[in-house]
Amino acid sequence: MDNSAAIWTEKYRPRKFSEVKGQKDIVKKVKAFVEQKNMPHLMFAGPAGVGKTTLAVVVARNLFSDSYRENTLELNASDERGIDIIRNKVKDFARTRAIGDVPFKIIYLDECDALTKEAQQALRRTMENYTQTCRFILSCNYSSKIIDPIQSRCTVFRFKPLSRDEIFEIIENIISSEGLKMDDDAKEAVYNVSDGDCRRAENILQSTAALEKHITAEHVFSMASVAKPKEINRILTLAVKNDFVKARDLLLKTMLNYGLSGSDIIKQIQKEVWNLDIDNRKKVELVDKCGEIEFRMTEGSDEYLQLEALLANFTLCSME
Repeated sequence: MDNSAAIWTEKYRPRKFSEVKGQKDIVKKVKAFVEQKNMPHLMFAGPAGVGKTTLAVVVARNLFSDSYRENTLELNASDERGIDIIRNKVKDFARTRAIGDVPFKIIYLDECDALTKEAQQALRRTMENYTQTCRFILSCNYSSKIIDPIQSRCTVFRFKPLSRDEIFEIIENIISSEGLKMDDDAKEAVYNVSDGDCRRAENILQSTAALEKHITAEHVFSMASVAKPKEINRILTLAVKNDFVKARDLLLKTMLNYGLSGSDIIKQIQKEVWNLDIDNRKKVELVDKCGEIEFRMTEGSDEYLQLEALLANFTLCSME
């Protein structure tokens, strides 16, 4: 990274707890630790794009102020996942004392569920041995992949996807500061496509705004490579109305138009099943079938053949 890029990154890194959206209870508890200048090891678990890294950076900035860089080590464990990184880089940083009036340094390990089991065992010993000089903040998508001894040494905070109102608030801030126009349908589309992931919502908005200053739902679905819900609904409606051939042809056309893989479209099908005008018991059976077909695809089965089989089940369901 050149010097100008580093200055830009430093300037726009989050500094205030108010910048963390959608996790009020967690922010309140973590802020209390920071105000006391004393905290346990922390583990932030939850899906991508919900504020885990932002909160970790805010904690470090509020604790250390200008000496933030000297007292904080940030590592992405998915890039450096072996035992050597724990034995060398992490251990060397942890054994030295902090600069300033805070008695400990912070090591932030992002995506630590990617660490090997051997690396996690080494990390466990490091956490034990250097509690006087260091605190760890561990971030992961799946806490079940972290060994129990590490989990028991941390206070675990479970982050949740951002709600519709919180995503809308972020969208409003962006469009007002960037001078954009956006339809209500487009905002709804961004929320549906992002699934509560703030980072994905922002990336979609940035990509779309590069092409158009007036953003519509059509632009959002096109940029995100996601089929419109009404198109998926039409495919499934044709299938349950016993028009299998038309449903199959429309499915293929939709996949080609948006460049969708089988795993992409089956997630949309699963969501849209609940909007069909059929018996609730049949909806449950079809969702179960979606899960089975998705498993077959991940095991290596032909995607289009499996999707045809799924549509066939929708047609058979309507014939019963």
